[in-house]
Order: sequence, then structure tokens, then C-alpha cells
Amino acid sequence: MVRGMLGKKLGMTGVYASDGKYLPVTVVKVGPCFVTQIKSESVDGYNAIQLGFEDKKENRTTKALKGHFKKSGDKCFSHLKEFLVEKPDEYSLGQEITLDMFEIGELVEVTGTSKGRGFSGTIRRHGFSRGPESHGCRNHRAPGSVGCSAWPSKVVRGKKMPGQFGVDKRTVRNLEIVDIRSEDNVILVKGQVPGSKSGLIEIKRPMF
Repeated sequence: MVRGMLGKKLGMTGVYASDGKYLPVTVVKVGPCFVTQIKSESVDGYNAIQLGFEDKKENRTTKALKGHFKKSGDKCFSHLKEFLVEKPDEYSLGQEITLDMFEIGELVEVTGTSKGRGFSGTIRRHGFSRGPESHGCRNHRAPGSVGCSAWPSKVVRGKKMPGQFGVDKRTVRNLEIVDIRSEDNVILVKGQVPGSKSGLIEIKRPMF
């Protein structure tokens, strides 16, 4: 069975468990995904299937991708992603993969792109403390000393400094599936997942 699927983050809400406990959940639209390519170890060196997610207009698709999608049907997709499988022979081009592969109570890992926060200082980006706020102090939000002394006389690589914050690939593991609503292709995952609303995500079973 394929390890994961592509989806879209719809937002957050809350539900009540059977014991009356309130649970914060993230609503994720998962699939349906379609098999657009099958890779085998004999030809490509590894076993995997390529899934397409979210329909795309044909007039907005490049000719190269149109030829690629024609092998699996007439649909064009906005997103493509490969997932490893053990037996690629069990799948066929154009096959629909639904969220029925997941179960309530199962632990999954979700990968997405974190929100972009632009150029940020050390307090927001790395959690540095503020400087003294008393009269006469001129170091309120400055990062402080960053260089070394006589040796090596330079700023070492990896120093925590101001810079671009966010837009990073992040994975949150061991998230519990609280509910599955197959009629709407929606999964409710306990807790929060990376990314903004309508952001593309990957929801997968753990490797081990």
C-alpha cells in the first residue's frame, strides 16, 4: 500500500471526544489523488508511484506535462509527488487513491511549508531576549556581539542572526487522526500542522 497522499490544509477548529474532552484539530482535505506514473526497480532503480493532486486547466499546462498526463488519462494536475511502494505492479495508470487507506486513531506525520514571515530580527527568529529598557540603554532589540576576538577574527558559520524567517519545509510527527469524513475527502488531525490555509501538505504513515 502507498505510504501517503497529497492534501490541502483548510484550517483549524475543535471537536469534543467521547469522554467530553475538547480537542484542537486541523482540517485537511486529502486527495483524491491519481496515479500518473509507475516506477519499478528494474527500470528506474526503485519502486514508487507518482501521484497527481488538484485538477489544473489544460490551457495552463505546459506541453511537456500534457504529454506526461496523457499516459494516465485526460486530467492535468497542479501538484505531483512520488511515494515509495513495495509492489508497483498492484497499481495502474489513472488509478484513484482515496483516503480510505487511513484509519481513525492512526498516527501520521504531516509535511508542509511553514508560513513566510519575511526578514526578521533575532528576537522573533531565534527567541532572543530583549535588552534593558531603562533610561540610557541603547540595546533594546539589537543582537549584540557577533564576531570573535583576535582569532579567528570573523563571524563563524551558522551564527544566529537576523534574516529570512519561515518558508521552510517542516514535518510534524505522531499526529493522531481524530475523524475521517470520506464523503468530503476530509481528515481531522489532532494538533497543528505546518503551513497556512490552502497550503499543500503531505500526510504519510511513519516509516517504522
